[in-house]
Amino acid sequence: MSSNSPIRSICCIGAGYVGGPTMAVIADRCPEVKVTVVDINQDRIAAWNNSDLSKLPVYEPGLDAVVGRARGRNLFFSTAVEDTIAAADMVFISVNTPTKTRGLGAGQASDLRWVEACARTVAKAAVGHTIVVEKSTLPVRTAEAVKAILGGVDSASEPKTFSVLSNPEFLAEGTAIRDLANPDRVLIGGDNAEAIDALAKIYSQWVPEEKILRTNLWSSELSKLTANAFLAQRISSINSVAALCEATGADVREVAKAIGTDSRIGPKFLNAGPGFGGSCFQKDILNLVYLCRHFGLPDVADYWESVVLLNTWQQHRIARLVVQKLFGTVTGKRLAILGFAFKADTNDTREAPAIRICRDLLEEGAQLAIHDPKVDPEQISLDLKLIASSEPQADAGPTRGALSGEATWWPSSDVAS
Repeated sequence: MSSNSPIRSICCIGAGYVGGPTMAVIADRCPEVKVTVVDINQDRIAAWNNSDLSKLPVYEPGLDAVVGRARGRNLFFSTAVEDTIAAADMVFISVNTPTKTRGLGAGQASDLRWVEACARTVAKAAVGHTIVVEKSTLPVRTAEAVKAILGGVDSASEPKTFSVLSNPEFLAEGTAIRDLANPDRVLIGGDNAEAIDALAKIYSQWVPEEKILRTNLWSSELSKLTANAFLAQRISSINSVAALCEATGADVREVAKAIGTDSRIGPKFLNAGPGFGGSCFQKDILNLVYLCRHFGLPDVADYWESVVLLNTWQQHRIARLVVQKLFGTVTGKRLAILGFAFKADTNDTREAPAIRICRDLLEEGAQLAIHDPKVDPEQISLDLKLIASSEPQADAGPTRGALSGEATWWPSSDVAS
């Protein structure tokens, strides 16, 4: 495409919880644009192409209907990554950016290996002018690296040019389709006005112009991290108040209502509970902590890190409360756990509070009956590192196990260390 041509073909690299639903909505709202979601995971792509819409790899209320309307018309799912990039005017990068587990920044910094791999693939396969959009949640200044990779391509034989934009997602799992259909805002960061306008025109098919915000690249990248940090901060704040309420005889629900009616505070994210989970909040806050330390702001880093520490403390505290309420021991006692995903209306169990709570109770010797209508028993088994059997073993001593669905138990001898 030329730098000012309308967008006719979009490629999204990554068919996960963000890429799949986002592209489905774009295709549904922009029938004149061909949208193709690519992934190297053949099983995932096969699931997106399944004729049975109840078997899509991502569960979101309303997603099946959106995919059903657009798939095969202008929405496609494919493993042909390079061919799809070559045919695209715009390429979204929507891949996982987990916390690093080793090396510099381990435990806090984001692992950007897949973002780098995507940028290199785009640099190799793109044809003509391509707008590259960061959809993954990334550390501020990541676009510098993406630009460097794209700019390093040898295009002597076939000229290539690129514009890089940041367009972070603000959807919430469980309400993703509703959030995409009626967003609070769409944020587009970049330094090329024509590229920004091209992406804004896509969203303007259904999003009011006043909700489409334009910023520079760095403001856009940082806004996503800080948005998640502020939301998580409120959850940790109300849970800290809940602990004080229990110690003093106050009712946290009454306190939350009292402070939530203050228009400066508002009522959202003031429900005390097991804390936050999911793939984003903890990862993004730890990334923010790492960035603060990297830029010489240790006190700011400590402040944000305390949000994560209190969240972990809250989950351990809930398990301790259960033990205390059951007369100081849960050994051999059967406890029911309703819900395992990190929130309602999703099958995503990544960093779910239930994992830490259940493992604490299993370590105390409890028998757990776990049910979540959206989560497969195999996923629960995997998250708890347990092996399923059909019945609780009466002769296994203090059975430490779990039940999902109707009749799946994990005996104590199968608890992984």
